[in-house]
Amino acid sequence: MSHPLARVALCALAIVAPVFARAQSAADFYRGKTVFLQIGSVPGGVYDIVGRMVARHIARYIPGEPKVVPQNVPGGGSLLLANQFGSITPRDGTVFGVFNNGMPTTPLLDPEAGKFDARKFAFIGSTSREAHILVVWRDAPAKTFEDLFRMEVILGATSPGAAPYDFPLLTNTLAGTKFRIIKGYPGGPETQLAMRRGEIHGNGGLALGSYKTDYQDAVKANEVRVLGAFGMRQHPELKDVPMFPTGKTPEERQLFELMYARQDYGRPFAVPEGVPKDRVEALRDAFQKTMKDAAFLAEAARANADIDPVRGEELAELTTRVYATPPEVVARIQKIISSTK
Repeated sequence: MSHPLARVALCALAIVAPVFARAQSAADFYRGKTVFLQIGSVPGGVYDIVGRMVARHIARYIPGEPKVVPQNVPGGGSLLLANQFGSITPRDGTVFGVFNNGMPTTPLLDPEAGKFDARKFAFIGSTSREAHILVVWRDAPAKTFEDLFRMEVILGATSPGAAPYDFPLLTNTLAGTKFRIIKGYPGGPETQLAMRRGEIHGNGGLALGSYKTDYQDAVKANEVRVLGAFGMRQHPELKDVPMFPTGKTPEERQLFELMYARQDYGRPFAVPEGVPKDRVEALRDAFQKTMKDAAFLAEAARANADIDPVRGEELAELTTRVYATPPEVVARIQKIISSTK
C-alpha cells in the first residue's frame, strides 16, 4: 500500500494541475506552436488568395507568435472542412479555417449535407461582406437580363450549399428563370475553365470579389458579361446591374433573406466548438489587427481583393438571427433544394 503522504500529494496534484492548465495564458499556449489555417476551397480562387494573405500576416499578432501554415481542404463548397470542424478537428485553437460564405446556413438549407451546427463554431471575423452576380461567357445564348427568363442557360456549380447552385435554383423556383445547373465542379477556377471550354454558359452566383480577382483577363478581353445581381439590396459597385426579384409575398421574401444571408458572412473565419475563450479572443484580436496592417492591405490591393472587415461577434449574432428563421420557411427552402437531388 502506498504511503498516506504520497496519496495526499497525488490528490493535491490532481486538484492543482487543472488550475495550472486554466491559468496558462494564450501567449504561453501559442509560443513555439504551429497553427494551421485551413482553406475550404481549391488553390487559386479568392478564398485561397485571401486565406493565404491572412496566414502570412496574422502570426505576429497572435500572442506567442506561432508559425501559421495554410492548408487547402477543398470539397463541396467548404462542406468537407465544415463537417470536419464539427467532428474531428482539434479544439485547442491550433486550427482555424476560412469557409465559403454558404457554410453557416447549409445545415438549415440542406441538413443532409451539413453535419455540423454553425452556432457552435466561434467566428473569428470576415475580411469583407460579399455581393453575387450572374456572369455568362461571350458566346452564351443569353445576351440580356431578360433573356435569363426566356431561354435555358447552363450554369456550373460545386454542390448544394454554394451560391452558384442555391441562388439560381431559388430564382428558378420563385422568379421564373430557366437555369440548368451542372454541379460537381471542384471550385471556381474549374467552373471558369468549363465556361472557356464551352461546357457551360456561366456562373450563377459568382462572388463579386472572385470576379474582380479571378476574371480580370476575361474582363479585359471582353469575354465575359455580367447580366444580373443577387441580393436583398443593391451593391454600390453594381448600380447599373439588374437585380433578380426577391419574392412576391412576405414568405417568399423570407426565403430569399435566408438564402442571401451568406452575403453578410462574406469570407468567414472560425474555430470549432470548444476552443478556450481566451484563445478565441486572441485570434479575434489578431484578425482585426491584421485587417489594419499596412503590409496586409498593400498585398490585398495588389491582388484586387476587397477588405471591409466584419467582427467575429457580429457574425455570431448574425448566425443566431439566421437560425431563428420560422420553421415553415426553413421547411419550404429545404423542399426546394431537395427536389433537385
